[in-house]
Amino acid sequence: KPLLRALLALGVEPAGIVFDTAVAAYLLDATRGAYALPQLAQDYLHIPPADEASLPQESVLAIRTACIDGLTEELGKRLREQGMQPLFENIELPLCPVLAQMEHDGILVDAVALHAFGEMLSERIDACESLIFAYAGGTFNLNSTRQLGVFLFETLGLPPVKKTKSGYSTNAEVLEKLRDRHPAVQAIMDYRMLTKLKSTYADGLQKVIGPDGRIRTTFQNTVTATGRLSSTDPNLQNIPVRTELGSEIRRMFVPRPGWVLVDADYSQIELRVLAHIADDKTMQEAFRSGFDIHTATAAQVFGVEPEQVTPLMRRHAKAVNFGIVYGISEFSLSEDIGVTRKEARQYIDNYLAHYAGVRTYMHEIVEQAKRDGYVTTLFGRRRELPELKSSNFNIRSFGERVALNTPIQGTAADIIKLAMIRVDAALRKQKLKARLVLQVHDELIVECPVKEAEQVKKIVTAEMENVVQLKVPLLAEAKSGASWYEAK
Repeated sequence: KPLLRALLALGVEPAGIVFDTAVAAYLLDATRGAYALPQLAQDYLHIPPADEASLPQESVLAIRTACIDGLTEELGKRLREQGMQPLFENIELPLCPVLAQMEHDGILVDAVALHAFGEMLSERIDACESLIFAYAGGTFNLNSTRQLGVFLFETLGLPPVKKTKSGYSTNAEVLEKLRDRHPAVQAIMDYRMLTKLKSTYADGLQKVIGPDGRIRTTFQNTVTATGRLSSTDPNLQNIPVRTELGSEIRRMFVPRPGWVLVDADYSQIELRVLAHIADDKTMQEAFRSGFDIHTATAAQVFGVEPEQVTPLMRRHAKAVNFGIVYGISEFSLSEDIGVTRKEARQYIDNYLAHYAGVRTYMHEIVEQAKRDGYVTTLFGRRRELPELKSSNFNIRSFGERVALNTPIQGTAADIIKLAMIRVDAALRKQKLKARLVLQVHDELIVECPVKEAEQVKKIVTAEMENVVQLKVPLLAEAKSGASWYEAK
């Protein structure tokens, strides 16, 4: 990918790629972490690393070429043995030029609006500080856990929720429990949220805007254990969406003049993949009928008719739906939705009684993983699970949760990658100016001229929905707007 970017920077259209040693090694061991050529050559070919600094350039190139040649053969053989050659050739390799182009193009940012947003955050941070210091009767370091603990639990006399070796805990969980005890607690929570937004996004993004006004993130395709892409320098996949103020960051991402952004998002892709893999007829029927899956689940979990499902019931059912995919415990669920462990256990039991296919899948996939030592996605991506053989209960439990989740989350990752390849190819085939600029979890963002917007929405939606045939329909919705916020 970096080589492809270098060619694009020179104005050269890269030819096809036939192999990539890093990507191949990543598929064979996704938790390895580093895929430098000398280390791979040592591990797979038993070639000791050369002291390249002391060698002439011709010798360095000859050594690297020999390593690449040997690794292409050895890694290719192992991919074939593990059934991952189609995944490598049809998804991972074709994705590299798509990502290289996205990284080369970047996405435009409204620097003036971003600066104004930062100024507004500064004012609100100052207001929070003034309020807290008024209650404290003086100033102190709000970023010091120790000083903040003294203020909360000694000056204000609030009950300590949790103590650590170094004193009082003032983490988010503690503050949440104290929120209603004193107005200063909410001010502290607001202060933390505002300072994070300012330092990470308002200030952080301003530092990485290029001379052309565009930000260029790096899409890491050899990092996550599940096969999902991650975004670094800066991380554009982590922009907050749950708070209104956090969502405002998306207003700063804009198209060039005369263009729009098209945002297409998969609807509940992981639950649809679960319905397919678990072959759960009840869940499949809910998706085929177009009925809201969270309402359907709530009706069963709480034993009411669908029309009697309240927004709170739906939220709880949603937490169960997504939690099940991650092997959630009754303790974690009770913490997430604010109910007793007994109630959480009842929710999970009711869920598994209703979705019997999911219950069977959860049991069988863990047993299969213990037997085989690994799990795979629908596309053959493999995740080794040595944790399942651990004598440590917590490590073993982690392995079981990974066994449950990897086929689901990994398949969803494979689908979104394949969709990116198809969307990119379709836009080029139609000779459109539109180009993919961002991928964030289950959504794709395309920048295109205004006149292409409707056509692009149809193309992106069609490619995303038809990229693979599951036992339930894949649904994607595309919107366009003058910013990422508007298109979302």
